[in-house]
Amino acid sequence: MKIYMCVVCGWIHDEAAGRPEDGLAPGTCWADVPEDWRCPECNVGKADFVMCEV
Repeated sequence: MKIYMCVVCGWIHDEAAGRPEDGLAPGTCWADVPEDWRCPECNVGKADFVMCEV
């Protein structure tokens, strides 16, 4: 599982944790997140996220 960070606001998405309140079950791979999904903090799209090393 990987971690992705929003380059605009710094919000972190952890694939292992998911985001159930936004319909992303724990373990959902970033590739499987819908293209129209938006950052819950600043509302930018998936294109504005980068994979981070942990």
